[in-house]
Amino acid sequence: MDYTVIIGLEVHVQLQTKTKLFCGCSTKFNPDHPNTQTCPVCLGLPGALPVLNREAFHLGMKTGLAINCEIPAFTKWDRKQYYYPDLPKAYQISQYDLPMSQNGWLEIEIDPETREKKKVGIIRAHLEEDAGKNSHDESGRGQESKVDLNRCGTPLVEIVSEPDLRSAQEARTYLEELKLLLTYIDVSDCNMQEGSLRCDANVNLHVHQGNGETVPTPIVEIKNLNSFRGVEQAIEYEVQRQWKEWQKTELSLKDVPKETRGWDADRGVTLEQRGKEDAADYRYFPDPDLAPVTVTDAERDRVTKELCERPAQRRARFAESYQLSAYDAAVIIDQGQTVADYFETVAEGCSNGKQAANWVTQDVLRELNERGLTIAEFPIQPEVLAALLQKINAEEITIKSGRTVFQELLNYADGIPGVEQIQSIIEDNGLALVSDTGELDAIVQTVVEKNEKAVADFQSGKQAAVGALIGQVMREIKGADPKVVRELLIKKMS
Repeated sequence: MDYTVIIGLEVHVQLQTKTKLFCGCSTKFNPDHPNTQTCPVCLGLPGALPVLNREAFHLGMKTGLAINCEIPAFTKWDRKQYYYPDLPKAYQISQYDLPMSQNGWLEIEIDPETREKKKVGIIRAHLEEDAGKNSHDESGRGQESKVDLNRCGTPLVEIVSEPDLRSAQEARTYLEELKLLLTYIDVSDCNMQEGSLRCDANVNLHVHQGNGETVPTPIVEIKNLNSFRGVEQAIEYEVQRQWKEWQKTELSLKDVPKETRGWDADRGVTLEQRGKEDAADYRYFPDPDLAPVTVTDAERDRVTKELCERPAQRRARFAESYQLSAYDAAVIIDQGQTVADYFETVAEGCSNGKQAANWVTQDVLRELNERGLTIAEFPIQPEVLAALLQKINAEEITIKSGRTVFQELLNYADGIPGVEQIQSIIEDNGLALVSDTGELDAIVQTVVEKNEKAVADFQSGKQAAVGALIGQVMREIKGADPKVVRELLIKKMS
């Protein structure tokens, strides 16, 4: 290639608080009732004074620690000045030169085959309030624009990465891993459809000249991307657009100011919006109505102890402790913390991590998807599934019979089934593994005598002929072990 792609992401995450960052208004997603969750503080009315939400700061610090950031002892609030219809007070309370966390990193896997990893640097993660939401009707019946200020003042943490990402796929992987981490530590629901996780992508190219020089193209910021697919597609399009533009104009970063573009998902293109302001244009100054925040070592340590095991750490531990493939470990971890907890309880209970992974990733996840359930709503408790797998391991029932029991447990009508229901289902359906070889031997003999052609085919070298006979025996005696049946049939026919 004649260029290297340079990408940095600014991710805005809505924190899971009941009230806004500087007032008591609700943060509930409420698009059907616009402009109902506001107050003089949200609206920036004269004389209204902000008061910091302690829980928002706590969750912001938890986020910073989870992405390996330094938490300084002193942080302050700044006013970021700009006018936009959904920002009624014409400034946003944010953080500028003294953010609440900085100098962190997040590790991602950039090659699933080689398991190659990369540490993506994080410049800062700071708290700020959200703006409102503009909506525009361009249906052709006349243009109409509306403003909903319900979101004004909602607490956000903005996570700004170093320009360390080198492809649209890497950017998507980073965003997916970040979302997973934030849900694991329970600071945000990261619902992208509701705007709880949004991303701005800064993209440009470093064009490699024949003389050994590298020339950077102008930086473009693609605003408000709200899906993983949208991030990937927008960056891929923008890379090609910038390369074509460079080939025509050869304009570099020093020739053109930073530009903001929007992503039109329907047309699959980025569209020019406006020139991008520099920090000086925002006229930052310390907010006079808010006191700085100091953080002690004791407070930092207390929040650190609240953090759960990170997804990347748990992924590696599952692979090592339970002898799982990297793929199986990733599938379980990527389902979220509650599914990972469910798996670990099953694995510990049945003492077979690989078996537990097979049942959770196949049977359990399939039923969750088909029934539209969360793991918390799943009728089979992890202890019950572990007990069922123990019976398979002890050769009390076959795997096939185990799946019959699994389905019966799912359809249990009298509340949530317990371990005791497993034995009842086995007895009621005659699923116990037959250990009486005399009874089994007699049925095998009968099946062999009734199937002279299949016996002749087997004796002439057609090994597949034994398969049909196994099925006949199994129909006669449900709890028979297929392996034992096969061995008896071969012995009888040989």
